[in-house]
Formats: sequence, C-alpha cells, structure tokens
Amino acid sequence: MLDVSLVDLVDGIARGDFSAEEAASQCLARIEAQASLGAFLHVDREHALEQARRIDARRSSGEPLGRLGGVPIAIKDALCTLDAPTTCASRILTRSVHPGGSPIGGWRPPFDATAVARLRDAGAVLIGKTNMDEFAMGSSTENSGFYCTKNPWDPTRIPGGSSGGSAVSVAAGMAWGALGSDTGGSIRQPAALCGVVGVKPSYGRVSRFGLVAFASSLDQVGPIARDVRGAARLLEVIAGQDPRDSTSAARPAGQYEAACSRDIRGLRIGLPEQYVGQGLDGRIEQSVREALAALEREGATVVPVSLPHTRYGVAAYYIVATAEASSNLARYDGVRFGLRVEPDRGDLEAMYGATRDCGFGAEVKRRILLGTYVLSAGYYDAYYRRAQKVRTLIKRDFDRVFGQVDVLATPVTPTVAFRLGERVEDPLAMYLGDVFTLPCNLAGICGLSVPAAPLPATEQHPELPVGLQLLAPAFGEERLFSVAAAWERISPARGRRPPLS
Repeated sequence: MLDVSLVDLVDGIARGDFSAEEAASQCLARIEAQASLGAFLHVDREHALEQARRIDARRSSGEPLGRLGGVPIAIKDALCTLDAPTTCASRILTRSVHPGGSPIGGWRPPFDATAVARLRDAGAVLIGKTNMDEFAMGSSTENSGFYCTKNPWDPTRIPGGSSGGSAVSVAAGMAWGALGSDTGGSIRQPAALCGVVGVKPSYGRVSRFGLVAFASSLDQVGPIARDVRGAARLLEVIAGQDPRDSTSAARPAGQYEAACSRDIRGLRIGLPEQYVGQGLDGRIEQSVREALAALEREGATVVPVSLPHTRYGVAAYYIVATAEASSNLARYDGVRFGLRVEPDRGDLEAMYGATRDCGFGAEVKRRILLGTYVLSAGYYDAYYRRAQKVRTLIKRDFDRVFGQVDVLATPVTPTVAFRLGERVEDPLAMYLGDVFTLPCNLAGICGLSVPAAPLPATEQHPELPVGLQLLAPAFGEERLFSVAAAWERISPARGRRPPLS
C-alpha cells in the first residue's frame, strides 16, 4: 500500500480497496520502525487510528469522504493543532524536556491553523507533528531544540530545513503528504534533498492563520508529497482566502490537479544565468540541464535570462527576515505560555532574560540579535530600509523576466545534502545554501521543487537526490504543476525511494 500515490489512495479507500485504518496503521508502523530518523516530535497512535476509523465508518454508511478521505498527513510543528501540542521545536514552548530529548508539556493551541482545519474538512488523517529547525530558523533541521532529523537516503546527512521532518516523513513512507512552511526555501530545499515534491505557494495563496510567525512578510504554508499530482491535490484543499488572515488574497484556488495533464508544447522556460556556474556543484548543474533538454524534447523552449539583483538576495533576506523575527519572537516572555524560568533575582526583567536565554537555541538568539540591531536607532536606514529597496529590485527582475518566459527553471540547492555537523559552526555557509530559493520569497512569487536525476552512488556516498526548482509569477501555480508533471512523467527519478533499513 505504501507505494500507492496519494490520489490513488483516496480513490482506493473510497472504493473499499483499502481502509483508512490500514493506511494509518502502515504509516504508524513505519514511524516506529524509522524512529532513528527523528522525523516526528509528537505522534498519538490511538488518536490517529480513531480518526481513520471514523473515515471508514463514513464510507460504510455511504457518506462522501472528501478529497483527502483517509490519507495520513503529517503537520510541521509550526502549525497550530487543537488536538496536539505545538512547540516549533523550541524549548520555550514546553514545560520541560524528557532526558531522551522529547518535549513534555508542549503548548496546546486553542484552535487549528486554517490549513490544518481544511485538511480535516477534506477527510485527512493527521498522523503527527514533525520536527523542524527551531521557529523555522535553519536549513538543516539541526537547530531543533530536541534532536536532529536525518536524511533517509543517508542518515549521516542532513535532510534540509526547516521543514526537514515533514520532507523525511513523506520520503520515508511515514505519511502520504505533509504540510511545511517556507520563509526562504524551507519547503523546497528539504524536498529537494529528500527526493520528494515541495511547493511554496504565492504569498497570500494559503492562509497563514495559525502558522507561528517567523517573518510575516515572507512565511507561506505549502504541501509536500511524493508526486506532483499529490502535491496539487493538497494545495487545492488548503488554498483560498481566509477572513482571519488579512494578507490572504481574495482569489479562489486554481485547478492545480487538472493542470498536471496539460500539454507544455510552446511553453517558454527561462534559465537564469545567475543560478548556474560559480558555487554550484557541477553534477547538480548537469542534472538540471538534462531535465531542461528533456523538456525541450517535449515541446518547450528554453531561453537564457538574467536576474541581475539575485546576488544581493542573501544579504537582503537575512536583514528583512531577522528584523521581522526579532519583532515576532518578542512575545515569548515566560508570562503567557510555555517555559518560565524563575531567576535568583526576583524582578520581571530578570525573569524575561532567564526564560529567553534558557528557552531559545543558539540560532534563534543569533537571528534575534541581528534583527534587533538592524532595526535599532541609527541603523534602520542603513540596513533595513536599504534591504527593502533591494527586495523591490529583485521583484522587478522577476516581473521583467516573466514578460519574456512562462516559468523559470533553476537548481534548488548549490550542493547535495551535506553531512550532519558539517556547517554547524559556519552560519554563513549555512545561509548560502538558500541562495537559489530565497529570492522567490522576497518577490512573493510561487516555486516548486521536483526530483531531477539523482547523483549516482559512489564509494564516498550512496545515491543522493537532486531537486529541479520551477518558479512562476504570483498566482501562477498552475504553470508550475503543468511543467513539473510533464517532467515527472519522463524523469529518471520517478518512483525512486530511499533504501531504508
């Protein structure tokens, strides 16, 4: 059953070929068997099975099951869930930590995030909450406040981040789909490094209500799935305006699943010169160029283009994102929820400091300090205002190029998954891993990662996934799915699964 696609699973459960309980049981068994990968922070086995049994009862009584009826879905721990704790992989949203690393007494939200509520309404079975970089700040899931997540293709390597647990859960067969959040590549990058499909929707396409904020003008909720059509189905379910999120766009969801069957003949695909060459692993560039050559044989046209302000993207992003993080994370003060540390000195300021010092990890502290600095008096104009101007230039680059081409194709990451611990002491090297993904967030456009030809196994490493990134204008997700599905049908990566022990 684990080899069945998400869409086929929905159809099979509706026909009675499978039961929702069987699907949930297989995922739970895989979660237990692959616990060493560290993909999940919270799993309630009995509650998951109870959800599945309710779906089976509805099928037996002839009731409609919904577009995700019976499908086990994992949820990134940055999304609020009424029936499970939400910790953002941070100790500051727990009361304590188990000696083995698991959170205890995690914060219990009084509501579901809108995206989570829409999954429930569509009949999904929520299988658990996945591990992540603390408050989504990281690119390797090594910044979790509890334990690292490992890549199922090679457990000595990182799975990407910050939605690493969600990507691993799908790649390793622990769920048929997952939700993640993408602030600078946090869905696309782990999807690429784990060999699955990840979608960063246009800003405003999916409600952010109930997503714990990192950088509010950049964050976006999106799906991860094993195949393009499954990701399209998930996005159709969660997309659309939400009156509880003032930044959600007054636009209905597109026909993303139908777009997967469209012909791409005549489509113009741009290859930005700034995304290839220096700093990019030559084997990844070859994989991307082979994919583009194959799409040309399918009738598309590949056009070289230029996005000249891309080189300023990393600097601009890490000013804007840290500034917004400094503001958003000010609410974690030990008073309203989560951890509270009582210092020896009994005043309020000391309690704030002791709680935040104990509750936040090193990377979160680093970004709060950076953000507070660039917003401080005397530095606001020199850093934050200038970064916002660069952000506008980056958006104009995309607007101009999308007047020439329909979609852009680029690598997702400059390297394949690196080894655990390799960049922990080098934050700049870690930040540069997002160089190809974060311009999409700055511009508010949509992006998708789909597996390209993997790096073959050698004596130094096993086979490792490579991602092809597709970018389209804001609210152009249908274009992404049509090109991604066309590539997936002919891709040498199609159907490949990690060699799990």
